[in-house]
Amino acid sequence: MINSSLSSRFGLEYMPTSFMVRVGKRELLVCRDFRKRFYAVNPVIECDTGVQPGHLEILLCRRWLLIMSKAH
Repeated sequence: MINSSLSSRFGLEYMPTSFMVRVGKRELLVCRDFRKRFYAVNPVIECDTGVQPGHLEILLCRRWLLIMSKAH
């Protein structure tokens, strides 16, 4: 289940295909990418800083978004 504060920060309230995995001190949120990107995206893997400090976003195959963060 997705934490409500995480949902509001990333706009994932209406994403039924997302799930979160907690591994030790880290959380990994996996969901479909819904944002329009205004730059050329690498077709295989794209890494970027997240919306919040301490987050890392990894976009796989232009479709799946993995958000890594510290566990709360």
